[in-house]
Amino acid sequence: MSIVFDINNVVRDSVKILKPYSSARDEYVSDGSEMIFLDANENPYDNGVNRYPDPYQRSLKSVLAEQKGISESNMMLGNGSDEVLDLIFRAFCEPNQDNIITLPPTYGMYKVLSGINAVENREVLLTSDFEPDVPEILKNVDDKTKLVFICSPNNPTGNAFQKEAIQRLLESFHGLVVIDEAYIDFAQEESWLARLKEYPNLIVTQTLSKAYGLAGIRLGICYASEEIIAVLNKIKPPYNVNQLTQQRALERVMDPNIVEVEVQQILKEREALIDALQGLSFVEKIFPTDANFVLVKVDNANKRYQQLLEKQVVVRNRSNQPLCENTLRFTVGTPEENNTLIAILKQLD
Repeated sequence: MSIVFDINNVVRDSVKILKPYSSARDEYVSDGSEMIFLDANENPYDNGVNRYPDPYQRSLKSVLAEQKGISESNMMLGNGSDEVLDLIFRAFCEPNQDNIITLPPTYGMYKVLSGINAVENREVLLTSDFEPDVPEILKNVDDKTKLVFICSPNNPTGNAFQKEAIQRLLESFHGLVVIDEAYIDFAQEESWLARLKEYPNLIVTQTLSKAYGLAGIRLGICYASEEIIAVLNKIKPPYNVNQLTQQRALERVMDPNIVEVEVQQILKEREALIDALQGLSFVEKIFPTDANFVLVKVDNANKRYQQLLEKQVVVRNRSNQPLCENTLRFTVGTPEENNTLIAILKQLD
C-alpha cells in the first residue's frame, strides 16, 4: 500500500524557518591529512578529549549503517533515547496546541516529555492481552494529533505487539508513528527498520543501553526518512554525543559477536527464571515476554517487593500502572544473580 505523507503537515512552523547553529566542525571532514585546528577556541594541548567531538558521529554511523542496512542519512544519534524522543516532541509538536497518543501501560518518559513540552497526552489503554486497541486509538485522533508512541517489545509488559495492528496505524494515521525498539534485540520479531522505506511516517528508535550493555554512556538512535532526520538535525545540540561515548560505542558495535553471545545467555537465563517462577505458590501469572525482563502477577506485590528489598534484591513494582495490579518486573541478571533471586523467592512465605 502506498502511503501519502507530507512532512510539512507535521513540522512546527518555527522549525520550518529555523536556521540551525553551525558548529566549527560541520563543514570539515578529514581526508586523513594532518590539520591545524584554530577554528573552535579549544585548548590546543592534546589529552584525548581537548577537541570537540564529531557533531554527526560519522565513524559510528558508518558501522551502524552497514550492520543495519540503513543509510547514514536515515539516522540521528542522541544522548540516550530520551534526548531522541524529546527532539521528536520539539520538532513536531506545537506546545499548548498539539497532542500525542500513548498506550499505557508503557514507558513512562513519553508522558513526562509530553508534560515538559506542554503537549496533551491522550492515553488509550492496551487491551486485556496487552495489544494496541487500534479502533480506540483512531477514535482519539484529531487534526492536532502529531505522534503515536508504540513501545514494542513493550515496557513493562514485555510482549512485542502484533505487526498487523502497527501496520494498520501506519496506514491509517497521518501523523508520525514512533516505534520504540529498546528491547528488539531480545525478540524473535523482525525490527521495523526493514520497512522504513515503505512508511514515510515511521520513526524507529533503538538504544545501546540494553542488549549492548552500554546504559552508562547514554547512546540512543533514531531511524527515519531523510526528511525527518534533516528536521531533527536542525534542532539537535551541535555536540550532543560526546567523544568518550562515541569511542566506547564504536568499540562495542564493532564486536557484534560478543553482544550476540550475551543476548543468548540472557535469553537462556530468562527461560530458567520463568521455569523457577512457575513453581512458586504466590505467583499467579507470568506474562509472555520478548524482552530481557519478565512481568509477573503475584498475590501481594507490595509485600513481595518489600521482602525482596530486605534481602538486598531490587526489582520493579509495576502495580501503579494500568492493567498491572499486583505485578513485579524482574530483569534477567547473570546466572549467579538469578540463582540468588530464585533461592530467595523460594524462601518467602
